[in-house]
Amino acid sequence: MSEVIVVATISPQEGKEAEVKEAILTAIDKVHGEPGCELYALHEAAVGTDFVMIEKWESADALKVHGGAPALAELGAAIGPLLAGPLDVKTFTAVPAGDANKGAL
Repeated sequence: MSEVIVVATISPQEGKEAEVKEAILTAIDKVHGEPGCELYALHEAAVGTDFVMIEKWESADALKVHGGAPALAELGAAIGPLLAGPLDVKTFTAVPAGDANKGAL
């Protein structure tokens, strides 16, 4: 099976950015311990208030397990009421190119 890359954009309500960030940070260690998690990294927008989670899972099956894991359920419950809209979650497969250390996650 091939690895799966996930890009999830999280848009907090105005004034709720710190609460959303803290909830995500709390979930990260739990998610890092999930089977098949190769990358689960939070990024803040340089301009604006969005957060982006970049994820790498060893397989679609591992991502599916993550989708039903307690850490994600807890995170959803914590940030759901604090968001300006639904999460924007997209999945990808890598297209390696160039230097193997730089051309794919």
